[in-house]
Amino acid sequence: MMTLGLVCPMEREMNKEAADAHMDVTEWLAQGLRDEASSERIFVQLCERLTKAGIVLSRSTLHFRVHHPQWLGTRLIWHRGYDHANVENVAYDVEATDVFLRSPFHYVIVTGKEVRQKIQIHGPHKFPVYDELRDQGHTDYAAWPLDHTQGRRHLVTFATDRPEGFSDADIALIQNTLPLFSLVTEIRLKNQLARTLLQTYVGPHASQQILDGATTRGSGTTVSAAIMICDLRNFTLLSGSQDRDRVIDILNEYFDLMADPIERHGGEILKFMGDGLLAVFPLSRPDACQRLIAALTSAYEASARRTFSKFPVQFGTGVHVGEVMYGNIGSQRRLDFTVIGPAVNLASRLETMTKQLKRPILISADFVASAGCAAQSDCLGLHSIKGFDEMIEVHALNI
Repeated sequence: MMTLGLVCPMEREMNKEAADAHMDVTEWLAQGLRDEASSERIFVQLCERLTKAGIVLSRSTLHFRVHHPQWLGTRLIWHRGYDHANVENVAYDVEATDVFLRSPFHYVIVTGKEVRQKIQIHGPHKFPVYDELRDQGHTDYAAWPLDHTQGRRHLVTFATDRPEGFSDADIALIQNTLPLFSLVTEIRLKNQLARTLLQTYVGPHASQQILDGATTRGSGTTVSAAIMICDLRNFTLLSGSQDRDRVIDILNEYFDLMADPIERHGGEILKFMGDGLLAVFPLSRPDACQRLIAALTSAYEASARRTFSKFPVQFGTGVHVGEVMYGNIGSQRRLDFTVIGPAVNLASRLETMTKQLKRPILISADFVASAGCAAQSDCLGLHSIKGFDEMIEVHALNI
């Protein structure tokens, strides 16, 4: 006699609960995140919702590759009972380490395949990280690739401390959420990528203006700022006598010496120009001029501690204060977000005069008045400066 495939009431109820749990998570991913910009918070909420759906999650991690000048990627780590994830930056050299090469992360990234491992009380395990998870009390582990467009692959992992490990229904629910989770995180990651790249190439203030819509030629604003233009000395001799990589290393080292104190004291580097840089300290901060002086003092002191006996490299700096046009300048298809105006021109001329007057930092009388730094400077008299009809009083800053 043939047996009919009947489903008992308890099993039917369990299937309904699983379907409801899946629907709750997928509806949230599809419709409930319109105003949530943070991938970190979305990840934490996903873990909480999967837990609410009955999965005994004890730990989860999310690994993103990011385009950042310092970091290869970001790792988010969530533990049960926490309402946030720990965020760790991952250095570029991690991919060459034995720890990474012998990890499930490397396997998933390279193959695009998922990993599942029941963690045994006694090894051996394929990957050493399983022993660490066992020592932390976890019993089962699964990892999946998160594939975004343009071939970009990221990684998400889940662990449980349930004695029996994950059930088939647990794994199915997690797998079913991943396509939507991948789409949601890609949108947020691309937004963060755009912000990171803009901050890297044009600075935080300019990047925010661009993201806020200042993208047409001529758009911008007039701001009052202290302006500094720096230029490396002896660069022609250096570049003609050293190999390319050595020149780049020296440039980067000296730009670090200048850039770090500028940013630390509230300035913004608008651009690197070959062997020089342009930075501004907006006067919206009443002590902007004093901050510029503090940045220069720190930079030159740090530079003095660096010795290049064969090829001494030093900075010349011109400083002025005034109104500048801050915005988009360029052709119809190629724009540059920068500052222009007579104040910028004078700072540039003062930087050029540092060679003639043999003083490393030249500042205008207007800057001296704004900064109240007469006691820190020597007046070098009136000078005729190209592009300016009147004679300009020039001072040398002593640091």
